[in-house]
Amino acid sequence: MSSTSRRYRRTACTSLALVLPLAALAACGGGSGGTSADAGSGEGTISVWAHQGQKSEDTALQNAVKSFNSSQSGIKVELKLIPGNDYTKTITATDASQLPDVMEFDGPTMANFVYNKKLAAIDSYVSAKTLSNATAASRAQGEIDGKHYGLGMYDSGLGVYGNKKLLDAAGVKYPTGLSDDWTAAQFTAALKVLKAKDSDGKVLDLQENNGLSNEWGTYGFAPIVWSAGGSLLKGGKAEGALDTPAVVSAMKTFQSWKTYTDPNTDGNAFAKGRVALSWVGHWMYPAYSEALGSDLVVLPLPDFGNGPKAGQGSWAWGIGANTKNAKAAGAFLDYLMNDTNVTAMTTANGAPPATKTALAASTLYKKGGPLQLFADQLAKPCGDSDITRSCVAVTRPVTAGYPTVTAKFSDALNSIYGGADPKSALAKAARAIDQDFSDNAGYKIP
Repeated sequence: MSSTSRRYRRTACTSLALVLPLAALAACGGGSGGTSADAGSGEGTISVWAHQGQKSEDTALQNAVKSFNSSQSGIKVELKLIPGNDYTKTITATDASQLPDVMEFDGPTMANFVYNKKLAAIDSYVSAKTLSNATAASRAQGEIDGKHYGLGMYDSGLGVYGNKKLLDAAGVKYPTGLSDDWTAAQFTAALKVLKAKDSDGKVLDLQENNGLSNEWGTYGFAPIVWSAGGSLLKGGKAEGALDTPAVVSAMKTFQSWKTYTDPNTDGNAFAKGRVALSWVGHWMYPAYSEALGSDLVVLPLPDFGNGPKAGQGSWAWGIGANTKNAKAAGAFLDYLMNDTNVTAMTTANGAPPATKTALAASTLYKKGGPLQLFADQLAKPCGDSDITRSCVAVTRPVTAGYPTVTAKFSDALNSIYGGADPKSALAKAARAIDQDFSDNAGYKIP
């Protein structure tokens, strides 16, 4: 996602869904798994592609490459930064034989790239230490059928930021952590109380200014589906998972919040104190912390019956399927994932580190840190299928058909928010997803 929005709006899956029509998506996903990666000598020049993000992120990556090149003489990394808006389109449009030895990708697009033979499994090329030091949530995002195709330097956190001054003035009790999360009914009740104390009655920010019919819609609000006991996909099908009565009821509740929501056209509804609550992720912490100081509190999302849930996942690194020097590519990934580089990158972008050692040492995310909640959530990963009451951080469906899933769900969410009947909108989305999967043989990866 981004300094404010890239971390969700630039997710590659959304880029696919927006750039390619659904007919083209079927063609895009028409391959089969496999890899022609060669181990190679472990020496020589390797090419690396990455998205061009915030200047601070770019600098952190460039420094990591410079440091790696100067740390040894056997491998030379040549880094190419591609503008974020064009990055996923570039990988999608590039033949696998022309892709680099190492490439960055946004987590939810991984399965599509594996399906199209653009990524190789990394298990044989990165060290066991690197794999074991990755957080469970990061490994879940990068795994298909027991093989790992990607690891991230950082993950993401999602919750509700609160303005303690406004909450206390209204007499609203709020959670202190996952152990006392509020129910959906309690959250709605809090909105009503806050509205009574607010001049315009708008007390909630849902990042409406960034749009809901895109990846923010899926990343930000699929947790409602999961918390209601539903799923975007179950057993490769959306019908009976996305459109259950419990999910329909939860979406009716979500729909009811519009009357309390500030459209946030200037992007500053929470920072300027117009609203008491903001439903968004870790990327807003720097601005919110600067604006509110000690009045800023970080709260879990409400529980719709299956426990509070949150999204997770972000940019990750993998090895090109057609590389002729996977050993050298793996050595670079090992270096990229060390504490020095992960800490430098997460200091630059404020994201939760995706390695155990860097996360434990993080000033923001360690026990007692201001963003400990996000680390606590990531410490209870669900993966993308076994979404029980006891887990929290859910991986978006690891499937080559994810572009269709996110496009159809976010469209349904947006229409529900606009007043459409939740039951009809969810049923329509489920049918469209299932039809696409049927047309593409379930996007099975051998």
